[in-house]
Amino acid sequence: MRAKHGRRVGYTGVVSQSSEGQHTPLLAAAAIALREHEETLVLLGQRFEQAGFELYLVGGSVRDAILGRLGTDLDFTTNALPQDVQQLLTDCVDHQWDTGIDFGTISALRGGVQIEITTFRSDKYDGQSRNPEVCYGTSLRDDLVRRDFRMNAMAVRITSEGIGSFIDPLGGLEDVAMRQLDTPGTPEMSFSDDPLRMLRAARFVSQLQFTIAPRVWNAMESMAAEIGRITAERVRLELDKMMGGKDPIAGIEALVNSGLADHTIPEVPAMRLEIDEHHQHKDVYTHSLTVLRQAIDREDDGPDLVLRWAALLHDIGKPPTKRNEPGGGVSFHHHEVVGAKMTRRRMRTLKYSKAMIEDVSRLVYLHLRFHGYGKGQWTDSAVRRYVTDAGPLLDKLNKLVRADCTTRNRRRALSLQRAYDDLEQRISEIQEAEDLARVRPDLDGNAIMELLGIRPGPDVGAAWKFLKELRLDRGPLPRDEAEEALLTWWKSKN
Repeated sequence: MRAKHGRRVGYTGVVSQSSEGQHTPLLAAAAIALREHEETLVLLGQRFEQAGFELYLVGGSVRDAILGRLGTDLDFTTNALPQDVQQLLTDCVDHQWDTGIDFGTISALRGGVQIEITTFRSDKYDGQSRNPEVCYGTSLRDDLVRRDFRMNAMAVRITSEGIGSFIDPLGGLEDVAMRQLDTPGTPEMSFSDDPLRMLRAARFVSQLQFTIAPRVWNAMESMAAEIGRITAERVRLELDKMMGGKDPIAGIEALVNSGLADHTIPEVPAMRLEIDEHHQHKDVYTHSLTVLRQAIDREDDGPDLVLRWAALLHDIGKPPTKRNEPGGGVSFHHHEVVGAKMTRRRMRTLKYSKAMIEDVSRLVYLHLRFHGYGKGQWTDSAVRRYVTDAGPLLDKLNKLVRADCTTRNRRRALSLQRAYDDLEQRISEIQEAEDLARVRPDLDGNAIMELLGIRPGPDVGAAWKFLKELRLDRGPLPRDEAEEALLTWWKSKN
């Protein structure tokens, strides 16, 4: 690489003018990361250079290369128009598409690497929505200045030789070194142009463990209500990226403390219940963040958004169900039922899929069920119902219930752990004997109609439901016993 002022210090490192050489190791790490894509970079550099166009790796790709987390997505910017980009990519990529062409972006796939090339932009915003009037820029600097944060406003020139000069006109490298989020211009102007950038700040806090510069934080606090200009779908996408980060707790606290959560997930800051000396209880908000952290510790294979959302929202029904009891106690009766309804309502507002809404709300609804287990006095029937009600969510429910133990009383914590160990052992034993994952009545619909002499209709469904309940209560039955029970039920019904 070569510095923006032209001084070359070797292929694996550059010195930017703003950093005076102190961050050379970061740039050396970036160059090493980019070598993984050298073939693609050289090919694209040759195509664009021969056609007389500039090409730069830009934004998150440069940032992630510096941080050592570059994946298989490469973002570029160029002075070539989209139609020129399409022509230049012909015969050198596996596939290309133009779904982003209205915003100057052409996408392509080459050897498992996703490529996005966007024409220089210098957009104009109306201050009412986040949708800009797309304007093509005339320089790289114009393109970099419009970006959300300085850490995303760095570029690397791509030439026919591959990696060229490092360009950092706004001090993004210094921000990366300090692990700080700051905006190219004033944060007020940046967030006025696109309020979604405030949610991105919380997302980067979670994903990258960066801190927010004081002036950016002040703007987030004063402009939080502006997030109302953003569509629910875009808010949901940013929230999911934040929840899927390495430290979603830090991201959530940024949302709550800045006031952004009041306009996106208000049920979360509402859990910060006032604690008085006469009616003491756990701080529900802090407890929920602890449960989320402990649920994350139990994940097996990467971020589990269903589990994470359920952990965060499992107690949102407590504020509306809180009752101060005589003698200084506090109750939250049926908060799991209320919380499940609140979860559905919030996730519908955020335009989540039906499956996601059902899974998260189901976990919220079921999270207290285990606490009726006590010292193992559940019957086999109760254990079967626990497993059947959880269905495919059983593993997530197990993790949520274990994560929900945040007591500092070591004796109580060990007692809860032993009780759940015992329940899981009983589940395992019954599953092995009865295949609880596919609990069905001992007779199917055809057998029911033949035995009772009835035609398809509501009576068949009622009989099937009776047999399902019988199966849960008594376990698998011999066919003759199931038939006898069904006939007895049918006679009593008629």
